[in-house]
Amino acid sequence: MTTSSEKQLSPGTILKGKWNGRKYRLERLLGVGSNGQVYLASFGRSFCAVKLGRDASDLQAEANVLASLDHREKRPPFLLDVDDAVLNGTTLPFYVMQYVPGTPVRTYLRKHGAEWYGIVGYRLLKRLAELHDAGWIFGDVKNDNILVSDYGKIALVDYGGMTASGRAVRQFTEIYDRGYWTAGSRTADPSYDWFSVAVLWIHVLDEKRLLHLTRTLLPQNRDPGELMALVKTNPNLKPMTGWFERALHGRFESTQEAAEAWRTAVHGVQSAKAPSPPLVPRWMAGVFALSILLCLSLMAIWLFN
Repeated sequence: MTTSSEKQLSPGTILKGKWNGRKYRLERLLGVGSNGQVYLASFGRSFCAVKLGRDASDLQAEANVLASLDHREKRPPFLLDVDDAVLNGTTLPFYVMQYVPGTPVRTYLRKHGAEWYGIVGYRLLKRLAELHDAGWIFGDVKNDNILVSDYGKIALVDYGGMTASGRAVRQFTEIYDRGYWTAGSRTADPSYDWFSVAVLWIHVLDEKRLLHLTRTLLPQNRDPGELMALVKTNPNLKPMTGWFERALHGRFESTQEAAEAWRTAVHGVQSAKAPSPPLVPRWMAGVFALSILLCLSLMAIWLFN
């Protein structure tokens, strides 16, 4: 069923669930995806996120994924409610989730510094590893779908692209899609997410050149080699060349291995940047050695007298 959720709802709009009877007051729009809109909403004295869908069956499938993750991961429920609301005679399907505070990756790094991309990248891969182990591929990894909060904690939002492993990816963004870069199929598997993670960091840390590439390259010339050329000529990305090469070509055994390889590469970069201890002048070293000998001599005199 197609709805009119394309039109933004005004702050203060009250959604009353047709079946569960709960009321949610929409406070502001958080984001717009290809299959719906997400609003910050108040429910009593607490806040939550409400997603309005354009298609009831599509939204229900998304809610089912979240429910299965809640059950498998034994966490406090992320999915809080699923219902319909009637506004101006139109039925709007929606579901309610925990509100996740944070800012998109690019915004976070601009505020706190590019050096945080090592921690954020590792935590992102670890979260994806959990989903992959459960048989799901996130599918729509991109800047806007990853929120970062204090100390680089990450949360994935907008699960509309979540796809069971082995099926065709449900939802994607072109420049993050390996099919767009003629780097593989759109079949959901862990390597599909690895590719998107690699493009994420190119997009976040080298946005202008990446977007220029997408505007100027002919479709038949798009390939991972063009992305690697950006990596190798960007001072922030170049030290991670080995990891990007494997991610863009799907050369990890698992997402856990991809995460550990990322951490190892980041540690290597940090070690290379660490300042060397200052050299001690020879004369100072000599004085130090002489003072030790003098102390030992005095101790010997004290012990044997």
